Amino acid sequence: MSKFSKNIPIAHKFIGEGHSTLIIADIGANFDGSLEKAKKLALAAKKSGADVVKFQTFSADTIVSGPSFSKMKLKGVHGTWDKPIDEVFKEAEFPREWHRELFDYCQQIGVLFTSAPYDFAAVDLLDELGVDFFKIGSGDITWHEILKYIAKKNKPIMLSTGDSTLAEIDEAVKIIKSTGNNDLVLLQCITNYPSKVESANINVLKTYQNTFDVMTGYSDHSPGSLVVLGAVALGARVIEKHFTLSNKDNGPDHPHSMEAQKFKKMVEQIRLLEKALGSTVKDVVEEEAETVIVQRRSLHAKKDINKGEVIKDDDIIELRPAVGILPKHKDTIVGRRAKNDIKAREAIYWGDLN
Repeated sequence: MSKFSKNIPIAHKFIGEGHSTLIIADIGANFDGSLEKAKKLALAAKKSGADVVKFQTFSADTIVSGPSFSKMKLKGVHGTWDKPIDEVFKEAEFPREWHRELFDYCQQIGVLFTSAPYDFAAVDLLDELGVDFFKIGSGDITWHEILKYIAKKNKPIMLSTGDSTLAEIDEAVKIIKSTGNNDLVLLQCITNYPSKVESANINVLKTYQNTFDVMTGYSDHSPGSLVVLGAVALGARVIEKHFTLSNKDNGPDHPHSMEAQKFKKMVEQIRLLEKALGSTVKDVVEEEAETVIVQRRSLHAKKDINKGEVIKDDDIIELRPAVGILPKHKDTIVGRRAKNDIKAREAIYWGDLN
């Protein structure tokens, strides 16, 4: 069975080693029932450095059960909503008739559009629109039927792994791979809104990389940029972060989303970090061209050494800068005769020796 792709084409770019991190602005329900606000968010995300804007394509009737939720005493973010769960989801639906207009608008402004599908018709809609990849939310990682259905569309998949055990992730990975789709990115995620920085478990990216030999990323719900930057440092090739125009806007996702200016700063930090990470090649860089000389030592005359004199160990001192013979060659020159007069504290060169 073939391995997962090391470089995955996403529209006009690749993701993978040697390529810039793909930044996804997760707008989710933050469009607040307005197509114009959805466009405004997309444009703001583009200006903030996002490569992709992501929405959610679901129908409340096919994703949640009002009666079942009504019997639960919820302690998390769902328990803070002042309306029944099914009503909140109904208000957060992104109308399917808006998808084409928003998709075309995103193309016009130069940002990719994608969405997370939560039913089979949504998968077909997004596929027909021409999205460049599918995002699968953590909640559907055990719904193997839809995993296979999405994978058979033969487009790259970003699979979030919040709330999941390694065994459940392994099952999902095998389902996707069984279809012959090798363009997979596993996204570490803590499914809480907001999630705690202390719970981020960024190191699990290394487990995914070693266990599945797969590309990794991070879908982050924690405050700030710390977790995101740590993930990039550990090899995350995709970053997803909730995006809003204002944390004060009404709606379930606004409070734990990142505002545009902070998002822009995060992207700038990621791009700078990418440069700082460099490559696996260790070499002297351009800005060290001088310090490699002034910070190192070379062999100097401890006292005046006359022409023809045999150089002894006590005649030599190791001093900065490294303009002469390096200290590692000291044993080589001890016992040789001076070809020239060498003044005290002057560097000793190979040309000074017989």
